[in-house]
Order: sequence, then C-alpha cells, then structure tokens
Amino acid sequence: MTPTQHTINTAYVVGSVHCYSTEISGDLVLFDTGPPTDEAQQYLQENLDLDRLKSVIVTHCHIDHYGLARWLGEETNATIYLPFRDYLKITRHTERLELMYDLLLEIGFEPVFLEKFRESMGDGTVFPPLPENFKVIEEDLPQQLGLTALSCPGHSQSDMVLIGADWAITGDVMLQGIFQTPLLDIDLLTGKRFQNYVAYCESLTKLVTLRDKKILPGHRNTIDSVDSCLLFYISKLLVRAGRINKLPMEMTAAEIVTKLSKDDSSHPFVSYLKASEIVFLRDFLAEPDILKNVLIEIGLFPRVADSFSSVVD
Repeated sequence: MTPTQHTINTAYVVGSVHCYSTEISGDLVLFDTGPPTDEAQQYLQENLDLDRLKSVIVTHCHIDHYGLARWLGEETNATIYLPFRDYLKITRHTERLELMYDLLLEIGFEPVFLEKFRESMGDGTVFPPLPENFKVIEEDLPQQLGLTALSCPGHSQSDMVLIGADWAITGDVMLQGIFQTPLLDIDLLTGKRFQNYVAYCESLTKLVTLRDKKILPGHRNTIDSVDSCLLFYISKLLVRAGRINKLPMEMTAAEIVTKLSKDDSSHPFVSYLKASEIVFLRDFLAEPDILKNVLIEIGLFPRVADSFSSVVD
C-alpha cells in the first residue's frame, strides 16, 4: 500500500513539507516529522493515531524534516531512526563545529561572521533539540518492516531513500523543479571536507534504480519521471556552473556570496547555503568528467551534451 502523504506548512523558502505514514504488519510508521512548530504538532495529533505509532524514520536531519523528532520521542512509544551520518553529527557536535569553523575560514569567511554562524547552530533555529534516544537506520532498522534503506548523499551527506514494494520516499534527494543546495560539511569519518560533488555523482547511479517506483518526495508534487527530475537538476547545475566559471578563480566563495548577495542582513545560515553551492559548482568545474562519465553510464548524457560542452569547454 502506498504511504499516505501529509503536507505541513513551514516558514522556510522551500514551502510546505511532506511527511508520509503507512501501516506495516499492523504497526504505524511515520517518515519524517515536519518542522518544530505548534501547527505541525497539532496536525500530527489530529491526523495520526500517535498511540499506535511504532517507528519514526527520518530521511535526513534538516529542521523541516526532523524538527519534531524529539517531541515524538517524548510523547509516544515510537522508536526514532536517524541516518548514520546524522548520528555522527549529534554525538560529535562540538568537534564538527570546530572543524566547520576552520573550513569556513578557508573559503573566506571572517571571524565575525563565523561567530554568528556558531550561534545560529545552537539557538534552535537551524538545529532543534534531537531525540535523547534514537537508533541508526543503517544498523538498526528492523527487517520486519520490509524496507530498503538507500544512502544517496548529495543534498546532505546523510540523505536516505526508504524503499517499499513499489514506492520510494526520497526526502530532498529528488524534488520536482528544485535545485537542492548541496551543503558544505565535514566528513567526521576522515576529519576533512565532505566531497558532496563526488557523492552526488555516485548517488545518481542509485537513483536511476528507482525508475519503476512511485516517487514520494519531501516537497512539491509527486514526480512522474525520475529521469526528468534528474535532468532538471543537472541542467540547473550546468547553468549555475557557467555563471561561476566566469568569475575570477582567486575570488573566494565568501567573496562571491558577498558580491551576489542583495541583502547584507541575511541569516548567517543563508550565506552558508550560498557558499556551499559555490564550492559544489567549483568542484564540478575542476573535475567535470566525473559527472560526465556517470551520465553516460545511466544514459542521460546525450540530453545534456550540448549544455555540458558549452560550460566545460
């Protein structure tokens, strides 16, 4: 049975977010939670039998997708499942922030900005409190749920796709008509920058295996075609890379954000998002053949060949 879609308003630019619920072997399962708002709490209370909720599975720990995870952990008997990479971020939060601080310095941000960024990471506006007790999807997801968990990093390093018999819940991995900003982050397994350009290219080979599934995305409309969704993203990537390619290489990502920003009062997290995209695009421009070879492998390169050549050549 295809999961039921629940649409909850958010205050974020991306708009409303979708959560999904379904019964598996008589147990109620919820995928993602919505944002940490009274409206979202009320929606879940009115539309789900929370007394029967057994599992909450989070596609990735961004505020609009996991914001009520802690509340659900306290209010219900459900087990909360989070991606492994998010587990690392939670348990090694201080270490990650210090490494992120150094990384943002490297791409040109000033200490004054970094202090504001550090504050934003702890004030609850970006990362609300996480559940005190949770399990890891990749290690602990019960076999009796009959789900396949597919790690598809790119938008974030923790992105998970949850696959049922004929459907796939994709979080922010595949969105209709949206270029989801790939976030700059630290790989806590190596202590170095997470290579999300390479990770996204590898994820493409996994995402095309969903061509026969009904795609249940985290935002906007249901996706009719996996290929059209991926081609939209690649086309936007090429357009934006073409713009970045015209800027002097000596300009840091922070300088480009300042140059292109129309609002100096932006939340520091917004500037971080913009800088993340620039780093991702520059990684592509440095090694375009990684993406090209994957697109050839999955049969999509002919449809973007002209645009690809115009940017790279």
